[in-house]
Amino acid sequence: MPNTRTHKFFIVTGLSGAGKSQALKIFEDFGFFCVDNLPLKLLPQFSRLVGQAPHLHQAALGIDIRERGFFKEFRQSLQQLAGRGIRHRILFLEASKEVLVQRFSETRHRHPLGNNLLKAIDQETRLLTDIKGLADKVVDTSNLTLGELKEWISSLLELKRAREMILSVVSFGYKHGLPMDSDILFDVRFLPNPHYVKNLRRKTGLDKPVQKFILSFPISRQFLKNTLNLLSLTLPHYVKEGKSYLTIGIGCTGGRHRSVYFAQAVAKALREQGLIVKEFHRDIAK
Repeated sequence: MPNTRTHKFFIVTGLSGAGKSQALKIFEDFGFFCVDNLPLKLLPQFSRLVGQAPHLHQAALGIDIRERGFFKEFRQSLQQLAGRGIRHRILFLEASKEVLVQRFSETRHRHPLGNNLLKAIDQETRLLTDIKGLADKVVDTSNLTLGELKEWISSLLELKRAREMILSVVSFGYKHGLPMDSDILFDVRFLPNPHYVKNLRRKTGLDKPVQKFILSFPISRQFLKNTLNLLSLTLPHYVKEGKSYLTIGIGCTGGRHRSVYFAQAVAKALREQGLIVKEFHRDIAK
């Protein structure tokens, strides 16, 4: 008996280098269960899993179809999806030969169909002609930025807007090492250090006396103002480029005083702007 539950099931395919993996990452950001490079013979089994598992009602598959004879098998797999009541849409990504050559040159990846890049691109284009004809949507990514591709997929999914970027603000101590996942780093070691004030040494940047000490210096107030101005300038452009997560690291020597204060102050200001912000103090207890 066909499953009548509403599914969003996308099959993403297209030319190598056209952005299939990037598209799947975008689907994942939108809450889809994604599998890349699924062998075509496993599509029927996966369709059964999608029909049975409630948490897979949104799925996107990346499939490479390059071998002759796959077209017939692919159509049969699509018929099996329809027979189970799983509606699907096929997205086909392509790009101009010139752009594909440039992308392969930049990444230095080998084309899956051979070492002669131009011949491989031509061969793959011919092999995928019939698949392209089945596609519900064809998108040329030659002139698309990652952010524009995300907006295109957002529109396809009929979302009101792309998912908001999630910010993480992390304080840390340089003597304990850099946070490896930071996208932006601010170094506040140039500011007066509360560690050398006896009655502040055992406190942290979350304590009022430490905050009062830090803010007693004009350079501290100016630095905070300039930092917030810089973030106000740059964050909208990270969103425009398709960034879903951004980590801001703020470091001082030990990670207990200056960096903690500035991390919480920055996080508070960003929350007041309506942004989604997580706040972490990595080394505050060290």
